[in-house]
Amino acid sequence: MPRPEGFSYAEQADGTVMITHLGRPAGTLRGARAEQFLTEVESGDPRLVVARWTGNYQRGNERTARNHPRNSL
Repeated sequence: MPRPEGFSYAEQADGTVMITHLGRPAGTLRGARAEQFLTEVESGDPRLVVARWTGNYQRGNERTARNHPRNSL
C-alpha cells in the first residue's frame, strides 16, 4: 500500500490540532479528540494516522487503476 503523502499537522497554543493536506485545511481537532490524535501520532506512523483521521486513505480501487495498461510507465 503506498504511503499517504502531503499530510501535516500543527498543534495550536489552545490545544487545537490543525490537519492540512498539501497546504489546504483537512480537519480540526479539539479537546479529547485532539489529545487522542496526538497520542496515536506519537505511537505510530504520523502520515498513516493523519490519513486515517481525515478519511484520506486508499479505498481499494487504487491498485486496480495503477495496474491498468494505460497507467503503466
